[in-house]
Amino acid sequence: MFKTIADPADCEVRSVKRFLKAKNVKLVEIHRQLLEIYGGNVMTDGMVRKWVRQFNDGRTNVYDEARSGRPSVVNDGLLAKVNEKIRENRRFTIRMLC
Repeated sequence: MFKTIADPADCEVRSVKRFLKAKNVKLVEIHRQLLEIYGGNVMTDGMVRKWVRQFNDGRTNVYDEARSGRPSVVNDGLLAKVNEKIRENRRFTIRMLC
C-alpha cells in the first residue's frame, strides 16, 4: 500500500491534477488517486472538475491568483516581538501583549 501524505500544499495537489490530466486520466480516476495518496481531506470531486476544466481552458499556473483585500498588518518585526514576549513569559494574557 502507498504511504499517505498528510497536509499537502494546494499547489502540489494541483500539480498532480495537471500531470494526470495531461496523461488523459479520467476525472473520477484523478479524484480516486488523490484520495488514495492524500487521504480524505483532499479536494472534493467538484473541485477536481473545476481545476481540470481550468487546465483544459489553457491555465498553466497551479498557484492561487492574487486577490485584492485588506492587507496584512503582520510583518517580520511584529512577529519577532510577539515571539520574544511569549518566550519571556508563557503565562501572559492577550491584554498584557497589547
